[in-house]
Amino acid sequence: MLKNFQELKKLVLKRPKKIVAVSCANDWHTLEAVFKAHEDGLLDYILVGDENKIREIAHEHGIDNFSGSVINCTDEKESAEITVRLVRDGKADFLQKGLMQTKTILKAVLNKEYGIPTGNLMSNVALLEIPGYHKIVGVTDGGMIMYPTYEQKEGMIKNAVRMFNYMGYDKPKVAAICALEIVNPKMPETVDAANLKAACERGELGECYVEGPISTDIAFKKEAAEIKGFDSPVAGDADIVLVPNISAGNMMVKGMLLFGGAKMAGVVMGAKCPIALNSRSATFEEKYYALVACCLISDIIK
Repeated sequence: MLKNFQELKKLVLKRPKKIVAVSCANDWHTLEAVFKAHEDGLLDYILVGDENKIREIAHEHGIDNFSGSVINCTDEKESAEITVRLVRDGKADFLQKGLMQTKTILKAVLNKEYGIPTGNLMSNVALLEIPGYHKIVGVTDGGMIMYPTYEQKEGMIKNAVRMFNYMGYDKPKVAAICALEIVNPKMPETVDAANLKAACERGELGECYVEGPISTDIAFKKEAAEIKGFDSPVAGDADIVLVPNISAGNMMVKGMLLFGGAKMAGVVMGAKCPIALNSRSATFEEKYYALVACCLISDIIK
């Protein structure tokens, strides 16, 4: 069990240093996160983007000498292609999105000619360190898949479970959260949740426990489970939360960030490497912790 991002960082420091390829690196928060991760001994880097802007931005913040390399590219689409090729050719271990649209880098990742797809679903996992909760929790998917089908929910669980398995969890506990903890045919997500639990029990979703339908209070608070008479190893101890749609996930994560004092690392899973992917307006801290997470789980494809 990982209590916080500092424990995650300690795991990374025990492993060989990774190389991140940064697409459209002409953004200060992105550069700040990369430089800090390098300074902390976590990674080396290749910056791809408008070199003049990159050096100008870095200079404005007192940085004139780079230990990593810079590949000059002023076109967003070309920058995405270059970084993806670096991973495909074994010159980088994972990707980070800089000042660019998400769809541009994902399109490059999925390109049939030079991309790094696996044929599996790609989905977002937001790792959260939440004050008042006893460990890091993953939320999927509040950033990519709008209204997931049952099959996509299976893929989302597999991606998140694979991430947590590699973070040292033998059987992570997945909460397929809904508005209530009983099956109601008028609420399709409750039916999906029950079917996902059954699929897990058949061994179809990897090394994990899946509970569902389960309400948010039961997933995070043992006392709520006791009051409601809900007996499950997931109750009050969820490692991963599967949300029914992107709106629910987005509101849950942003609510925890804005009002709950949470810290976040956003990672896209399902390609041949993890992708550190946050909003263009994300803070330095969010981008930094996404790099930390990717440094650890990038060994998945090795």
